Formats: sequence, C-alpha cells, structure tokens
Amino acid sequence: MASPRTHYVSNDLLFQTLVEYRNRLKVCKKERKEAPPLPDYLGECFLKIADRLARKPNFASYTFREDMIADAVENCCQYANNFDPAKSKNPFSYFTQIIYFAFLRRISREKKHLYVKYKAMELQGMDQPSTQQIDEGAPQTAKLNLYENIQEFIHTFESSHEQKKLKAKPVAKKAPIKRSRAIKNSLTALFE
Repeated sequence: MASPRTHYVSNDLLFQTLVEYRNRLKVCKKERKEAPPLPDYLGECFLKIADRLARKPNFASYTFREDMIADAVENCCQYANNFDPAKSKNPFSYFTQIIYFAFLRRISREKKHLYVKYKAMELQGMDQPSTQQIDEGAPQTAKLNLYENIQEFIHTFESSHEQKKLKAKPVAKKAPIKRSRAIKNSLTALFE
C-alpha cells in the first residue's frame, strides 16, 4: 500500500491557519483595533513556496533570486487577508500565483535597469577609440565595442517596448509638465 505523499507545505494546515487569521482580523476590525500580525507559520510557508518556485528552471538562472523571493514574500503578506475561504480551499495555489507574478514583475524591473545601464554605456561612447597600454609599454589604439549580446539585448528590449506601445490603447493626453528641454530629451531617449 502506498504511503500518503508528504509535501513541503501542508495545504490543509495552511488553509486552517488562514481561516483562523481571517477570523481574528474580523474581530479586530469590529472592535476597531489594530490588525493582528500574520502568524509565523504563514511567513514560513510563503518563504518555502517562493524558494521552491525560484528553483524551477525558468527562474533558477537569475542572479537576483533573493530579490525575487523577497518581493514574493512581501506580496504574499500584503495580500494574505484577500484570500477568501468561501471561494477556494486551496491557498497553496493562490499564493503560488502571487509569487509567480511577483517573480515576473521583478524580472521585468531588472531588465529595465539593465537596459538603462547598457544604453547609458552606449551613449557615453564606449565604442570610441581609446589608448591602452600593452605589456611591452607601447601604446596601441583599440576600439572598445559593446559585446554583441549587449547590443542584442538593447535591440530586443527596444523592439518589445515598441510592440507594447503599439498594442496599448491610446490614452487621453494630459497637459504637459514644464521641464527643461535637455532633461526631457535625455529621458525620452532612454525610455523610447
């Protein structure tokens, strides 16, 4: 006879803990008291789920995994009281979805930061000739080109950004904010 499968997070215990927390939260709201803190068990579960999901092949290779996990746990704590036991008895999947989308948001933010960094390098003239000293002591002119993968990343990011702009619905334009022309042009060049 097969033994029951054990998981790293018990869905039943997680559900019970959430129901108890929601009941305490309702009582505090009725009495106009401060909301009770989340139980430690919920925090442990959020951390375990986020850590396991971060080890999946589609997230494992990112260097900012700890930031992804931290964002995910923060989002889970933020939206823990939105879980409705009347609609679902599966809090594990609810929080897994929150964590998954927190990971995607962090990856998107990191890609944007990387794009700004690479674009700034490109705009600073990293591809201009420079004089480098070689071991023999003779100066030699070398051209510092951006790596092909960096140029490819910039191109991919800009083309995907353009695709998103084309798909977006037109929004009514607001009155422009007065800025100096130099600042506006430099910011526009970075994010377009």
